[in-house]
Amino acid sequence: MTVSELLPKGVASAALPGVGRALVMAGKLTPKVAEDVHRKAQASQRNFITELIDSGVVSASDLAYTMSQAFAAPLIDVSALEPQRLPGDLIDPKLAMKYRLLVLGKRSGRLLIATADPSDREAAEKIKFAAQMGIEWVIAEHDKLTHFLEVVLKSATESMQGITGADFEFDEATLEAGVQQEDKDIQGPETEDAPIVRFLHKMLVDAFRMRASDLHFEPYEHTYRVRFRIDGELREIVTPPVAIKEKLASRIKVLSRLDIAEKRVPQDGRMKLRLSSDKTVDFRVSTLPTLFGEKIVIRILDASNAKMGVDALGYEPIEKQRLLEAIARPYGMILATGPTGSGKTVSLYACLNLLNKPGVNISTAEDPSEINMPGINQVNVNEKAGLTFASALRAFLRQDPDIIMVGEIRDLETADIAIKAAQTGHLVLSTLHTNDAPTTLTRMRNMGIAAFNIASSVILITAQRLARRLCTQCKAPADIPREALIEAGFSEDDLDGAWIPYKAVGCNACNNGYKARIGIYEVMPVTEAIQRIILTDGSAQEIAQQARQEGVRSLRQSGLLKVKLGITSLDEVLAVTNQ
Repeated sequence: MTVSELLPKGVASAALPGVGRALVMAGKLTPKVAEDVHRKAQASQRNFITELIDSGVVSASDLAYTMSQAFAAPLIDVSALEPQRLPGDLIDPKLAMKYRLLVLGKRSGRLLIATADPSDREAAEKIKFAAQMGIEWVIAEHDKLTHFLEVVLKSATESMQGITGADFEFDEATLEAGVQQEDKDIQGPETEDAPIVRFLHKMLVDAFRMRASDLHFEPYEHTYRVRFRIDGELREIVTPPVAIKEKLASRIKVLSRLDIAEKRVPQDGRMKLRLSSDKTVDFRVSTLPTLFGEKIVIRILDASNAKMGVDALGYEPIEKQRLLEAIARPYGMILATGPTGSGKTVSLYACLNLLNKPGVNISTAEDPSEINMPGINQVNVNEKAGLTFASALRAFLRQDPDIIMVGEIRDLETADIAIKAAQTGHLVLSTLHTNDAPTTLTRMRNMGIAAFNIASSVILITAQRLARRLCTQCKAPADIPREALIEAGFSEDDLDGAWIPYKAVGCNACNNGYKARIGIYEVMPVTEAIQRIILTDGSAQEIAQQARQEGVRSLRQSGLLKVKLGITSLDEVLAVTNQ
């Protein structure tokens, strides 16, 4: 039998809410009182349970106990719950507040939801449709549940308002999608998701103003954080409510022309931020499925970095001279080496910027192209479509090139084609991941490239690192023992000079004593003596020894020179170079 069949005659069961019928059946209300409360609730357009409790007919605790018995559902005290440990992204917060529902978790493909009214079929159908999951009810006291929901939602709203800031100008920057010519501003759901839109705009603008290179949006089980990589170091900027992670990810994906429904595999895309009529910043977007949502990393691609010129990158006069002499050669291969994030691409583009003239045909193959430069034919490698570095290089050689830039030499096939191009009258620029310049040559031998081909094609190798610059406003002399300086690599002659090392202090104008970064370089021309060592399969140590005899500074020596000049600290040089 149903509850309706057991109700006393005279009770309008069809009109009376399920809670009312259950209370009548349990003997907590008479049919007349239930009908009166129902009429009052309809007249004042209030929720039946709210009217019931406010009238004092039934207490919230009695109601919860009765619902638990009638629907065979467990009771829970929501006041003992920790808001930060609850999932905030399984249903829409507006839906949760409208029907007074609190999602406790997910079990076996069903949502555990706390409610004071498990008889609300409309709420159940809405949740099932929105979440595409079944429901298991848990009963909570109406007043405690309402208070808990108001506190959580108010806290989340205040957090977002505090993060975005009331004085943030929404129109000062415009986000645009992709990199295609027909792209226009993509308008999101501005009314419903305005806080998300404002938050993303603010993060991107702040990151650019703080000279960050990357933004990390990271979801965890109970928290969500945003970090910026500033001067090579990750800094936690803000911890927004965890409930925004899905909408924020969707907003970024829409702007990056990614599939918002695909959350199982990594995706890559691009978007741009128009700061003014003549200033646009490109962003490379990468998504990665993690245990608790998608981590998104956004790389800032500021084309102005490639136009700074060789001088601004930190090359010393002799290193600059060697580099300029190499790129002035009509053919040969120039390699930039170093770990990820050491500025290799910027260095190569600084060279291309010098070579980019109307009478020169330049083509590049990258994965992906990070810096857009007019006058250069740039190709994005697409492995899935069959457009590899090797196939792009073959196509370049049929395009009458003068200069070719390959984003990275990853395999023997790419290396062979690049070397043949360098031997047949083309200038080839590329990168490799090695620790220093001498080991680059032995790395190429290990890839299977013949010693003769290496010796006859490679004309210069520049290994590099990025070290943080000391803040000129707050740096202070460092008291470093003479023995420690010698152990770091300084000679006795170096210590006899009239100079002092400096250390980082920290002030309002910098980041823990540092501001921006500068390159440390080992620029090694492949001379005839080094070619002979290559042809005899000499070791990296032999090549390094010969390079030192020819006046090539190692990365450590170049870093120590920056210490002598007061540009960076000894601690920083020791951290980014190895002996």
